[in-house]
Amino acid sequence: MAVVSTLAAAEPRSVTILGSTGSVGCSTVDLIVRNPGAFRVEALTGNANVELLAEQARRLKPRLAVVADVAGYGALKAALSGSGVEVAAGPEALIEAASRPAQWVMSAIVGAAGLSPTLAAIRRGGLVALANKECLVSAGAVMMAEIERSGAILLPVDSEHSAIFQVLEFDKADCIERIILTASGGPFLRMAAADMERVTREQAVAHPNWSMGAKISVDSATMMNKGLELIEAYHLFPVEAERIDILVHPQSVIHSMVAYVDGSVLAQLGTPDMRTPIAFALGWPKRMKAPAKRLSLAEIGTLTFEEPDPGRFPSMRLAREALQTGGAATTILNAANEVAVHSFLERQIGFLDIARVVERTLGAAANGPVRTLEDVQAADAAARDMAKEFVSRLPGCRRSPPATVNGPP
Repeated sequence: MAVVSTLAAAEPRSVTILGSTGSVGCSTVDLIVRNPGAFRVEALTGNANVELLAEQARRLKPRLAVVADVAGYGALKAALSGSGVEVAAGPEALIEAASRPAQWVMSAIVGAAGLSPTLAAIRRGGLVALANKECLVSAGAVMMAEIERSGAILLPVDSEHSAIFQVLEFDKADCIERIILTASGGPFLRMAAADMERVTREQAVAHPNWSMGAKISVDSATMMNKGLELIEAYHLFPVEAERIDILVHPQSVIHSMVAYVDGSVLAQLGTPDMRTPIAFALGWPKRMKAPAKRLSLAEIGTLTFEEPDPGRFPSMRLAREALQTGGAATTILNAANEVAVHSFLERQIGFLDIARVVERTLGAAANGPVRTLEDVQAADAAARDMAKEFVSRLPGCRRSPPATVNGPP
């Protein structure tokens, strides 16, 4: 309670939440509501869930509320009539929201659709909390160059990267021996490879430890999320890709570790609740109270670790190979994965087809340098078209009406 009072006593921090109706966005809203007086909300954005976005806007009273799906504009405007909240819709409005004068911006739009708004927030400078893996995966070099130019500070929100951020001594980078990303292993860690061919959508989104959105849950089930996090860590931290390891830790208590040259290994521990890393970023450089269940090691009793199986989870290998290849390879990887995961969620392809589509797209798509946002967008679009073609060729593919695969949450 003292922490909440300290936060509230200072001038409220102005914040914008990009993707407020998604899983991370809702957790961010929850923390703001629990700390009255500590924050002032500049803007909220959501994809198509007008009812939830309007509810959040009525509660937090932002200056601007944006629905990405223009079809939702009328409903949002009607829902917020008389509230004093400005209403807008569409991709340009998302960028406008990201460009508003907030001290702290949460980037929680899922997928490559979050790239342009996140870059807009970075170009303003200030604090940008990054919960979107795909931004750094598809456009890491472009994003880091913009951060260098603007002086923005990137605060990682993924539990693994937040853990590293909390224990890594940036002024002693030459003393870092390895970074160790931990992975829960997802719901199919012990499943026989043959049975994984028959995995359903419902099984794949049922993560054993974390409460996440559908796309992120499937990435965890294929362990592509760990491949994406490997690429993200490469851009965030001063360590070569060869010195970033992945270790399966099913209990999800140790969120990642940093090993130093003297033999010390520093780790950040906590219960699996995304409100902990979000609170760390939201309060940074201070710490703020969060409602996560407190960790009891005595209650847990045993923590286990094992090497990941690249044969059963090829997505990690594909991600590492894409990082080593360079150029547009990670952009292609991310685009193909988004298409494949969407197709699986739409029940068009099987679970193991996800990695097959990604691998085929990586092998067939033209690679080249990525120096600008336009380069990223061109490589992304070409890879999506190619991945959709590979999806359509898979045995048993069930076609459905065209759907957007890269819209924000």
